[in-house]
Amino acid sequence: MPPLLSKERIIAQPGFNRWWVPPVSIAIHLCIGSVYAWSIYNPALIRVFGVVTPAADDWSLGSVVWIFTVAIVCLGLAAAFAGKWLEEVGPRTVGVVAACCWGGGYLIGSLGIVQHQLWLIYLGYGVIGGCGLGLGYVSPVSTLIRWFPDRRGMATGMAIMGFGGGAMIGAPLKEALIRLFYAAPEYVGTLDAVELVTEAGRRYVEIAGQMREVVVVGANDVANMIVPGAEGVYLAGTGSVGVAQTFFAIGLIYFVVMMIAAFSYRIPAPGWKPEGWIQPDAEHRAKRMISAADVHIDRALVTPQFWQLWIVLCFNVTAGIGVLSVARTMMTEIFGTTLPTIIVDGAFAATYVVMISVFNMIGRFFWASVSDYIGRRTTYWIFFALGIALYLSIPYTAQQVSVTPAVIWLVYFYAATMIIFTMYGGGFATIPAYLADIFGTRYVGGIHGRLLTAWSTAGVLGPLAITSLRESASMRAIENLASIVDPQRFADAFGAGLDQLDILVENQTVTIANLMEIAPPGTVDPTSGLYNTTMVLMAAALAVALVCNALMRPVHEKHHMQ
Repeated sequence: MPPLLSKERIIAQPGFNRWWVPPVSIAIHLCIGSVYAWSIYNPALIRVFGVVTPAADDWSLGSVVWIFTVAIVCLGLAAAFAGKWLEEVGPRTVGVVAACCWGGGYLIGSLGIVQHQLWLIYLGYGVIGGCGLGLGYVSPVSTLIRWFPDRRGMATGMAIMGFGGGAMIGAPLKEALIRLFYAAPEYVGTLDAVELVTEAGRRYVEIAGQMREVVVVGANDVANMIVPGAEGVYLAGTGSVGVAQTFFAIGLIYFVVMMIAAFSYRIPAPGWKPEGWIQPDAEHRAKRMISAADVHIDRALVTPQFWQLWIVLCFNVTAGIGVLSVARTMMTEIFGTTLPTIIVDGAFAATYVVMISVFNMIGRFFWASVSDYIGRRTTYWIFFALGIALYLSIPYTAQQVSVTPAVIWLVYFYAATMIIFTMYGGGFATIPAYLADIFGTRYVGGIHGRLLTAWSTAGVLGPLAITSLRESASMRAIENLASIVDPQRFADAFGAGLDQLDILVENQTVTIANLMEIAPPGTVDPTSGLYNTTMVLMAAALAVALVCNALMRPVHEKHHMQ
């Protein structure tokens, strides 16, 4: 290992101010925490060819959401490996490798978009970038716990607060760059002025003697355009959605910031304690379930407490991460079709993603600090009991806004989801302190890394649940709408009969939005209810986690190190 990266090189000198360490940790977590703004990329990635609306050859929402899932899976796996490695080499080495993986993963992803090779985005952003996420995530946690033994919850809250706030900076930055690099496709004309031909579910127009593929933007599609434009017919494959250039620019920015932060790390000397700090007495530790002994990293895995906390983290994350992966799309689909577009448009949905990040970040610091006073188990009781009630209220909100559109339902949905995301972030920030209480501080970094495999599992379960259930609900809604529209109007609108519905849906020619344009008057738009089943499932997951937390007890002394 190069001497510049060695653990011994970063041991703090006497008199070092420990408050210099949190800003360094937050800087790295702000960079990697931008993964929570992944949903900002979704509208652009599913319009690489169509630009204004998805074309037949564009990727589906389900296929690009899984990139986020792969990144989270690799985060957990890398953290499980890096936890023990971190104890050996120190946070500087781990931070440097994290910067190379996260920044480099973005650059490879940019190449994948340019070449329209989805596997390259999975490899770059998902696998390599995901490993960078895991390495960057664990690098400051155990360091801050050692610097702040008097405020474990606050310390981990400070570090992990940055991860929750990454999207607060990342979302508007990504939005601005996408708009900067955006170039509108060639406009052919209004729908009534162009003669369309439908072949194998695709739309074509004859231009200069050649059949050119086109996309059609209807009245209901305008609100979902990345940059507002006119209704009508556009040439597919022209213009630029701007997402490849955005990947490249952001990759370079994050690499530079993370490298500077990694070289700024310092760790306390062996045996260091804050001036004037006295360890809590036995009565206080027993009341808060704080262990005075340490459990070895390998021994921790055979205790029931480790697996109880694994389930607690996994199901808490599952409930939140699925919503995070499609946050912008969900806001647009639930309210964009029921409330005027001047209220819920693309900019409003992007702001919603930013506010998720703000409340995620606030929750990480707030709940982790509160847990120092009320205890970790009590804190999780609040998370799960309140979370179940809020998740179950969302389907009712979606139903009401589709029947009686009113801003009050949007306000309630906004408030409920913001509270949910404070507890989602708080769960992440409180778990390292919970581990330190149960297993001691000596190997908390390594144990925390292995516990983050629960995050990997949740990274699959959450998006899988929300995308598969949404797609199933969407297909049912399309079939129900198709059954009530006039067959002749359907043929006139799409250039093919109802017998070709499946291939028209597969090529994204028929959607709920354009079926609603020819549906009988008074038909209720089903879009707002696409996520109802998912919300009920998330509430059930939190109920299981609530039981595991309620059964938590101190580790048996046979597992303690001598």
